[in-house]
Amino acid sequence: QLQLVESGGGLVQPGGSLRLSCAASGFTLEHYAVGWFRQAPGKKREGVSCISSRDGSFNYADSVKGRFTTSRDNAKNTVYLQMTSLKPEDTGVYYCAAGHVGLCLYGMDYWGKGTLVTVSS
Repeated sequence: QLQLVESGGGLVQPGGSLRLSCAASGFTLEHYAVGWFRQAPGKKREGVSCISSRDGSFNYADSVKGRFTTSRDNAKNTVYLQMTSLKPEDTGVYYCAAGHVGLCLYGMDYWGKGTLVTVSS
């Protein structure tokens, strides 16, 4: 069964850090573009970051540039989102998704169920 599972969410104070993981099963994540998305309460889902498999490029939303970093561990079939200097507006459910085309411009085929990140004092 093809599956993505996010983990690592939780409650953190403003200025803190978290690392989210996106583990794949049933397929090799290395060959897919992997995006991180988030949805805050009452808001639409937005893209946070994406890593391409075809050209190794990275994309980040302006709101997270310089604070969030995405990376792959192919041996673990996992993609990470390292989040630093967290702000209350980073609160939301974070989802990872994978696209078989391998480029971030294209749509995603598989989605995880999400992990909740709450930034609050």
